[in-house]
Amino acid sequence: MCSGKTTFGRLLSKSLGWSFIDVDQEVEKREGISIRDIFERKGEEYFRKLELEVLCSISEKEKVIISTGGGLGANLEAMEFMKTKGLVVWLKIDFETFLERCGQDPSRPLLKRGKEELLRLFENRSQAYKQAHLVLDGTGNPEELILKVFEACKDYRNTL
Repeated sequence: MCSGKTTFGRLLSKSLGWSFIDVDQEVEKREGISIRDIFERKGEEYFRKLELEVLCSISEKEKVIISTGGGLGANLEAMEFMKTKGLVVWLKIDFETFLERCGQDPSRPLLKRGKEELLRLFENRSQAYKQAHLVLDGTGNPEELILKVFEACKDYRNTL
């Protein structure tokens, strides 16, 4: 959460001339309600299943940058699936940056948890995120990060 995935994904897709899709926005479109409302009305388990279904559906498209929610990247099944579909990038930020950026955003259901529980969640997710093909500093200059992705894509293609 709050690592800059959507902002960075939009910039990267524009640089490549590719489409950009945010899984969370697609989930909201599909359900016709906000993620917060999905959590409240149908529960987190329902949401997690739905976001994985949306990911699988949109990953069949070509020339697309996909931004996932923080929980999806922490799902080991989803991580392995994403790695078979393309280059997976983790925009890494520290916990304090996460707190500064997310603040008390009421649209984020997981922020209702206490600071200690959020830290535990943050650390657990970070372990899964380490499996990404590429780890970038999420506080870095977006243009420089895009160049790093371009370089990684060259290396990634050579391994296929």
